[in-house]
Amino acid sequence: MHNIPDNIKQVSAQLQQSAQQFHRSVDTIMLLAVSKGQNSKALRLAWQAGLCNFGENYLQEAMEKMAALADIDPCWHFIGPIQSNKTQVIAQHFSWVHSIERLKIARRLNQQRPENLPPLNVCIQVNIDNETSKSGIDPAHCLELALAINALPRLKLRGLMVIPRQRDRLSEQRQPYLQTAKLLNSLKSSSAALNSLDTLSMGMSGDLSAAIAEGATIVRVGTAIFGPRTTTKP
Repeated sequence: MHNIPDNIKQVSAQLQQSAQQFHRSVDTIMLLAVSKGQNSKALRLAWQAGLCNFGENYLQEAMEKMAALADIDPCWHFIGPIQSNKTQVIAQHFSWVHSIERLKIARRLNQQRPENLPPLNVCIQVNIDNETSKSGIDPAHCLELALAINALPRLKLRGLMVIPRQRDRLSEQRQPYLQTAKLLNSLKSSSAALNSLDTLSMGMSGDLSAAIAEGATIVRVGTAIFGPRTTTKP
């Protein structure tokens, strides 16, 4: 755990290098620490080292960490699959949701988002490689869902999230991210209502450079920051 500050420096340096290589401003790229399976002490160390955005997959685990870290109050992102019976707690306690693939879930989040909080930032999860084992909407149906979500007043549609299948070469890793960037631009040009979309949540520890090359604005990094998970799936 004591290596977390050094790990963050290494990841930040990689981010900076990739941004320079592909003519990006590093200030336009958020480093989201994927903290599922990590305990609150690890998150506190990451916070002290400069990170303020944490991504959680499992709601019960996330709520325990929120309670333990209430004094520093990080920005919490929900990045896992969402069941209908979890939407109220997510709507009440998170600032971002990256994994919307159904209008039913979006409507519940909208209805349950407290009025004293700003609209919930949301991304549509797209199954960019059409994998049966992964969540996400088919790209062909993305526009319809985007327009419906954009009409919900307590949600703020920000963009798209993808988890492509693993590829080894940089040129191959770039392809699904290029497709995602093109899809986002297609949504923006299809309707003036979607012109403000600004987020591509894509890229993880093994393919940061490829995602940044194709315009990622949020990269989700877990193991490279925290090392192996210290807890198991709830």
